[in-house]
Amino acid sequence: MNASRAAFQSKGLTGQQGFTLIEVLVALVITVAAALLLSNSWSGNFLRVRKTNIYNNVSQLLERKIVELETKYSKKTFGEIKDEEGDFGADFPQYRWSFSVQPFAMPDMTPVLTSQNEGADQTLLMVITKMREIVNKAILEATVTVYVKAGAKETPFSVTTYFVDYNTDVAIGM
Repeated sequence: MNASRAAFQSKGLTGQQGFTLIEVLVALVITVAAALLLSNSWSGNFLRVRKTNIYNNVSQLLERKIVELETKYSKKTFGEIKDEEGDFGADFPQYRWSFSVQPFAMPDMTPVLTSQNEGADQTLLMVITKMREIVNKAILEATVTVYVKAGAKETPFSVTTYFVDYNTDVAIGM
């Protein structure tokens, strides 16, 4: 036994088992770095999942509100369609909505047509002007906005749709 012990001692081995302080510190640094990377990855994924959930809720609530308002106002005249706002009840406490309407304004295309080299035919300009008048009377622009409250900040998400009055009188004469 003494011979084998002497052989260990002559090779620098004292019979003590374990790790040196440097080895323990290196292992600790590697473990902490891995934990930080994993934590950062999980928190990033958590935020992405949370945002995705909010966007999914907003899209469903916008679609639901648009369908509800289009059904409510489908047989109404433009004068009966009014601005509204409300919330989505206890199921979605951090969400609210607003509905606003404004007259549709078709852009005036006559400057574009008259700026061309040969200009525009007067008949074409009259037809476009008349069409613009009819479209402006027959279409109403409506915007539904869903607001999401996250902390102190409220973020709006909007969708615009158009109501068309197919019963608008059209005067054919120029």
